Amino acid sequence: MSNDAAAFTSSLEFDRRIFKADILCNLAHTTMLKNQEIIPPKDADKIIGALNELNVEGICALDMDPSVEDIHMAVENYVTAKIGESAGFMHTAKSRNDQVATDLRLVLKEEIEEILIDLLKCIKIILDKAYDHRETVMVGYTHLQHAQPTTFAHHILSYAHALKRDYERLKDAYKRVDMSPLGSAALTTTSFPINREMTRELLGFNQLLENSIDAVSSRDFMAETVFALVMLTSTLSKICEELILWSTYEFGMIEISNKFSSTSSIMPQKKNPDVAEVARAKTAGVQGELMIILTILKSLPQSYNRDLQEVTPHMWNAVDNSHSMLNITREMISTAEFDQKRGRELAEANFSTATELADLMVREKKLPFRIAHQIVGRTVTKALDNGIKPTDIDTKFLDEISLELIGKPLELNEELVAKALDPYHVIKTRKIIGGPSPEVVKEAILKLRDFIQDELNN
Repeated sequence: MSNDAAAFTSSLEFDRRIFKADILCNLAHTTMLKNQEIIPPKDADKIIGALNELNVEGICALDMDPSVEDIHMAVENYVTAKIGESAGFMHTAKSRNDQVATDLRLVLKEEIEEILIDLLKCIKIILDKAYDHRETVMVGYTHLQHAQPTTFAHHILSYAHALKRDYERLKDAYKRVDMSPLGSAALTTTSFPINREMTRELLGFNQLLENSIDAVSSRDFMAETVFALVMLTSTLSKICEELILWSTYEFGMIEISNKFSSTSSIMPQKKNPDVAEVARAKTAGVQGELMIILTILKSLPQSYNRDLQEVTPHMWNAVDNSHSMLNITREMISTAEFDQKRGRELAEANFSTATELADLMVREKKLPFRIAHQIVGRTVTKALDNGIKPTDIDTKFLDEISLELIGKPLELNEELVAKALDPYHVIKTRKIIGGPSPEVVKEAILKLRDFIQDELNN
């Protein structure tokens, strides 16, 4: 090849990431060749000795000139320089096709394991914060409009459950990563009596990829992993969006730590949520990497094609951005402060308890819900038109509305009306599984803590 062509097709730059895995792959393969008496024991021992030396010396010991093409040849060249031509036995019954597929899976397994541990840490931080805010009243939103009263704990637990699903999705994708292609060679295995089960065990894979063509050409495990990361970063982006939104003067519910904020270059009063904004934007990059990977894979003929090389850097970009986004978001959550006074103020300000008032009419007066809905709707409209606060609504006011709409007063108990309009009382009545009452929220927190502990134990 010309120098330009060699540089254009070289994978050395992003092969650095699989350097250690490539040594492990060669060690396992050479050990198996020796055990199967396929290569001379003395030569196998020399190869293993040179590989162990390289493992100690590190990647700086390799010739990383683009003409070398990839990390596999760089490693083989190192061993050859150390022990001579007997290094050539190392490549017996092995191709770069099954070798690179094995290396990628080994490294990706480690990356997923680290992300899963950090994801459990993130869920735990949310649970700790939720436990402290089980009775912290706030308003819940639909369509970004005031909807019903809830608690800060109940709200952020929604993210804990979403992250739990993200965890389970990524853990499930791990199963498809944890499969050994080694021994498939170029695409049709080999006539040498190799032992694929032995190399699988030595490398710590759970199972074998049983079709050799599939083994060297499949990169669906990459696409699936990145899809799981897309879903994870989508959840994280939503958290960042609310941190940004709730920290505005208009909402005023959250104070983001100075450690994750900046000021304006011209407006000294500004506190900008820069970290959350950048994290939110990085989600688009992870989604883009998935689209690139899928587009590369969509029309490739079986089996190995050099196009597959181009999938790898996009996968690593997605992994790195997702992992860093997870960790920075976790730290932002742990240091963010919720304004309890502001939360209660918003919950009481705009008739978020209207549904409970309608439910009271159904329970006490046996009205069809749609009639009760109409009465309360008219009540809210009239109150807003006349500057009447929710706390000022009484039985007399409701009777005037009901006379207009159904021709008779409701004559509800004054104490029951007051309770129906009190956000905290409404929250306490929501004792259905998944609801915001402090007792139910506590049970949910304990259940999720058990889940985390079980995962860490396994």
